[in-house]
Amino acid sequence: MTNEPKEQINQPVSKDWHSQDEPNVKERKLTANPGDRIADEPQSVEEKAKQIAVDSPDITGDHITVPTYFVVDYPDGEQKALHHVKDAEEISDVIRQARVDENGNRIWW
Repeated sequence: MTNEPKEQINQPVSKDWHSQDEPNVKERKLTANPGDRIADEPQSVEEKAKQIAVDSPDITGDHITVPTYFVVDYPDGEQKALHHVKDAEEISDVIRQARVDENGNRIWW
């Protein structure tokens, strides 16, 4: 064995978050599912109603489509687009208020 200095081996490792040149996923407000993303610009209820969060087969192979926003018509005539993640609690409240008539048809208020 000799005491000669050996060449340093540099292995690939992750950089510290504070030394990154670009913003990370959280800083860019990205989600695992692009359909969950809320637009930066304001959108109308009609525009929101067209957005799809999920449009793919599930684990059973059934094809499912989930809207990004659920459009709710309130008794006072107001119409709101509720985001399926951000407004999940409000969506649950709306569903709890649903009623079924004698023919089995759902009545919302």
